[in-house]
Amino acid sequence: MASEPEAPVSRQRLSLGPTRRRFKYEQRIRLWLTAFALPIVLCTALLAYQQSQSALVSIATATVVAIVWAIACAYFYEQLIRPLQTLSNVVAALREDDFSFRARGASRGDSLGDLALEINALASTLQTQRSAARDALTLVERVMTSMQSPVLAFDATGHLRLINPAAQQAFRLQRLRSVGRSASQLQLETLLSTEDEGLYSATSSLVDSASAAVRWSVRRTTFRLQGVPHTLFVLSDVAAALREEERLAWHRLIRVLSHEINNSLTPIKSIAGSLRTRLPNPGANEDMYRGLTVIEERAASLNRFLQAYQQLMRLPAPQLQLLSLASLLEQVAHLETRIPIALQPGPPIHLRADADQLQQLLINLIRNAVEAAISSTDVASPEVSVTWSTTSTSAVLQIRDNGMGLMNPANLFVPFYTTKPEGSGIGLVLAQQIATAHKGSVTLYNNPDGPGCIAELRLPLEQSL
Repeated sequence: MASEPEAPVSRQRLSLGPTRRRFKYEQRIRLWLTAFALPIVLCTALLAYQQSQSALVSIATATVVAIVWAIACAYFYEQLIRPLQTLSNVVAALREDDFSFRARGASRGDSLGDLALEINALASTLQTQRSAARDALTLVERVMTSMQSPVLAFDATGHLRLINPAAQQAFRLQRLRSVGRSASQLQLETLLSTEDEGLYSATSSLVDSASAAVRWSVRRTTFRLQGVPHTLFVLSDVAAALREEERLAWHRLIRVLSHEINNSLTPIKSIAGSLRTRLPNPGANEDMYRGLTVIEERAASLNRFLQAYQQLMRLPAPQLQLLSLASLLEQVAHLETRIPIALQPGPPIHLRADADQLQQLLINLIRNAVEAAISSTDVASPEVSVTWSTTSTSAVLQIRDNGMGLMNPANLFVPFYTTKPEGSGIGLVLAQQIATAHKGSVTLYNNPDGPGCIAELRLPLEQSL
């Protein structure tokens, strides 16, 4: 037969005796001891009176028996109550998360000793669990702090409860001011409605112009904190993955084009050179001589152009070493002789990077800034300045110019694309690849405070002194 469902147990105060109890445990022990003592004293007094026929002897005998009984009861009461008080203090300490108290003198073989040993074992178990929980929490905090991906957690009412430094930087939030505020107040209500593995793009009011085009892949999961359900969001920058796929696509395309074009350029150059040298009278055939020369030169130029892209696609892995950013910038600034580069001092920063590759990256960015400033007809004196600062996880370097700004920012990092008559479209692509190899990023955007453009380089921070 199926048993009937049990009625739900209501949470009530734990009762150790009848509900009509009016005396404390200690008072009841004393009352019981007194109740046991009265018959014994009365019987002793009666027996003494019968033997001596003297009331004085009976009273004295009863008094002695009462005193001995009182001493024995006091000793018994002490032996009974003191261990319970000790165990009560240990349990109270456990309730206050103090696991250093232990009951001493306990041994197996009696009920009270078994109880004391079990409470000591419980205290040791709780102490071990608390240490493990603290270590796990410390590890989680360290992992979240070092993560480059933004991490946020909201409670069931949509209020922010957790945020890591990467999320603070990505959304321009301050932890002390943001935690406890609702998603609508933080302009993140769209994030709450984003499905798992969906895409999220921040509005321009949340991020600066350098990060306005950043898109994140959202991973969301639920967890409970103190019994309250929360939703955890982990954001991954899909732009980095897209750039890597784009780089691989260009790599394959350039490899195919180089192979096919080189197979045609080599015989064209060879045949044009041979025909030019075999002309019997170059003066009489000046047009043909000039045409063959142009064909040979352009074939050689196109061959060098393809070789440059092949070198770009074979960029070696960086050889990391500890270097000073300020010293490296001073060296690069002295290489530019067309206009002086204004270095605005920032905090001392040491990075673990490849000095040659990072120097080439800075040369390309500064060269582009100088050419943009020089080519602008709207400014009387071209200017280029370099500033740097730090966040909790990155070193941020900005190169500013007062040129015309960006006209078509969508094609900045597209190979073969250039707006300069003598440009090859390789400088920014190379800079982006070097930054990506160093786990950093390069972004260009128009200066929101005036004319010109800002090139921003972010690299992981190795050490800040």
